[in-house]
Amino acid sequence: MAITVELLWAVVGLLLTIAATFLPASFASPTWIWEQQEIKIFSLGVTYQVGAVLLVGCLGGKNAAVISQIAYILLGLTLLPVFTNGGGIGYLREPSFGYLLGFIPGAWVCGNLAFTAYPKLESLAFSCLCGLLSIHVTGLVYLIISNILGWKNTDSLPLFEAIFRYSIFPFPGQLGIICAIAVMAYFLRRLLFY
Repeated sequence: MAITVELLWAVVGLLLTIAATFLPASFASPTWIWEQQEIKIFSLGVTYQVGAVLLVGCLGGKNAAVISQIAYILLGLTLLPVFTNGGGIGYLREPSFGYLLGFIPGAWVCGNLAFTAYPKLESLAFSCLCGLLSIHVTGLVYLIISNILGWKNTDSLPLFEAIFRYSIFPFPGQLGIICAIAVMAYFLRRLLFY
């Protein structure tokens, strides 16, 4: 891809990640009884933030995805409230910061795998899954290191509770988002002819 196209995707990725941070993920389920005619909305318990990271990897490639996530983290660490709980340099002590750092390798892995073969639904879903696993591995390593070195806030959770809160509980919702992102990336890649 040309550098201007990658920079455009990086800007799009940055804006998508910021917007998706505050957008809760949910799905609609219609009732099967004809007389009720209602649609129920169920929350997935996560936001679309990880989906935005992986979507940019699938559409813009590894360079654009990494640039967008580095810019996102730098914006958040310079007091702009783009993270879930605000921003600032103090966010380094948050237990969830490792997962934010994981956006960088996750975006690279997803973007790299998404462009290694012809875009099929299965290959895009696989690249998103590998990106998600990279995010979680980085987050878990950060949690363990911060626990060993004592880099946590006074209100931080014990290690196992933090692992459950930041890795195990959101993982099923994030898998649902991956399915939607793979389908969306598949159709957008066909629409954009690449």
